Amino acid sequence: MLLIPAIDLKDGQCVRLRQGRMEDTTVFANNPVDMAQRWVEAGARRLHLVDLNGAFEGKPVNGEVVRAVAASFPDVPVQIGGGIRDAATVAAYLEAGVQYCIIGTKAVQEPQFVIDLCEQFPGHIIVGIDAKNGMVATDGWAEVSSVSAVELAKQFEQAGVSAIVYTDISRDGMMKGVNVEETAHLAASISIPVVASGGITNMDDITALCAVEDKGIMGAILGRSIYEGTIDLAEAQQYVDSVK
Repeated sequence: MLLIPAIDLKDGQCVRLRQGRMEDTTVFANNPVDMAQRWVEAGARRLHLVDLNGAFEGKPVNGEVVRAVAASFPDVPVQIGGGIRDAATVAAYLEAGVQYCIIGTKAVQEPQFVIDLCEQFPGHIIVGIDAKNGMVATDGWAEVSSVSAVELAKQFEQAGVSAIVYTDISRDGMMKGVNVEETAHLAASISIPVVASGGITNMDDITALCAVEDKGIMGAILGRSIYEGTIDLAEAQQYVDSVK
C-alpha cells in the first residue's frame, strides 16, 4: 500500500483545511516545493497535490506551483486535483510532468467527460469521490448530491480510470480516524483500485487499512497527521511494506 503525502495549495502556500472550509486554514509552509522535498526524502513514492483555489474557482489557480513540484521531482509520480474541468488542463499538466489528474466535481456532473478523458489520456485519469454518509459531495464540498459513492464509481469501471480517491468529508482534517468501513465497502464493490483519504490520524488507522487492503485499497493519503507529527511517514511506510 502506498502512503501518499498531501500538499494542499492555497494562494501559493502549503496548507491544510478542516472539512474543506477555506476559512479554517492552517499554513504549514510558504514553499510547497520544500515541503515536497521533505516528504520525498522521507520515502514518499507519490505526491498528492490539491489546488484548493482551483477547486472553488473551477479552473487552475496554483498551476505554477504544481509544475514546479513536478519538475523538481521527476522520478516521483505527482497526482493533482482541483479545478480540472477540461481536456486542455489535463494536457497541460501531463506535459508539465504530472502523472495523474484527478477529476472530482465534473465526474459527478458529467461522467462522460471522465470516459472521454480516459480515452484521450489512457492511464492518467483518477476520479476523486468525496462523500458524506456514503453520498457524493461536489463543488468544494459545498453541495451533497443524491448519488451514492458506489453508484458513481461503478459508472467508470469500464472506462480505464487508474484509481478512485475516496474521501470521507466528515472526517477530513479533523483527526478523528479514517472511515475504514465505507472505504472497504467501496473498494469491495468495484474493480478500480481505491485510495483512502480523510481522517487518517495515527498508526491505528494505517493498521486498520492494511487489514482490508485485499479489498482493493492501493494507498492512503496522509495530510494533517504527518504535518502535526501523529504519523511518521518514513516509519509508517516501512510498516506498510512489512505487512504482506
